Amino acid sequence: MNLRKLMAQQTSLRDVPAVAAGSSVAGARTTATLGPDTVTAESSFRIASLTKVFTSTALLRTLRDQGVSLHTPVVELLPGLAPDWRADRSITVEQILGQVSGLRESVDGATAAALGDGDGALLEAARLVVRAGNGREPGRQWSYYNGNYFLAGSVLAALNGTTYESALEGSLLGPWGFARTGFETPATSGTVTGWSGTTRLPPLGYPRTRRPSGGLWSSVSDLLAVGEGLLGDRALLEEIRRPRTRSDDPMSYGLGWALSPSGQMYLNGRLPGYRAAMVLIPDRDYVSVALANQETALPALARLLSDMQQPLTGDDMAKAVDEFAA
Repeated sequence: MNLRKLMAQQTSLRDVPAVAAGSSVAGARTTATLGPDTVTAESSFRIASLTKVFTSTALLRTLRDQGVSLHTPVVELLPGLAPDWRADRSITVEQILGQVSGLRESVDGATAAALGDGDGALLEAARLVVRAGNGREPGRQWSYYNGNYFLAGSVLAALNGTTYESALEGSLLGPWGFARTGFETPATSGTVTGWSGTTRLPPLGYPRTRRPSGGLWSSVSDLLAVGEGLLGDRALLEEIRRPRTRSDDPMSYGLGWALSPSGQMYLNGRLPGYRAAMVLIPDRDYVSVALANQETALPALARLLSDMQQPLTGDDMAKAVDEFAA
């Protein structure tokens, strides 16, 4: 695969200030970039909802290490929320990670951010989520709601007896050696600035209450590494890729990943000034990622990722990756 040639063929990427992409097949990596020479596979982009890969992986590893079942009701793991719990008390960790909790989707990003950036703010965001109750029966219908991951991050923090950020660092980022992945804005020399059209955007912070669903900075190299880590832990990967959705749901979804009929796992993310997308194919020992610093770049990134994997699968995934719910 000539990745640089594939990138050059995506004419709509020519207007994007910086693009970085890469693939790993059985651990053998290929990476390429478009834009300034300073942009490399190690450069830091905001990855938005690709953060959910890290949250779900860290939580699943913690549950396994502590012998806690995925089927444990969330209220049992967050007893401090019990007095305000108006949601169905049977909602499990599996259901929040799989976006099938049926929670009423009433807590938006602005409401969560208004809770501040104190150590207890994430748990208060989770409290608002469960205080709103359920809109439908748990397990009945898939719906993409970041409130599920406010709860997931709170559970990860509680199980580790610390903050969500420290729990993620201790359970995943540190052990797997993710040097380029974190919540703090990296040093200027390693950061790729986001753009909205022709407007350069300042590197703003991200509310702590929303971080489990979308707050990380990361790089092509670290995202390939998280895919390789999952491919190397088959028991964990099989748990993640098992569908939690029903046949009449709008898509097939596992734990933090959308699932294609041919076995590919995929997702995308967006924030002002950034787009990120990722594909993992367990049966081919394959992972790929594409990052851009222009929010409108997703269709081209989706086409690029589709073209990268098509020789292995014969499938055109561009529409699926582009239309994912993030």
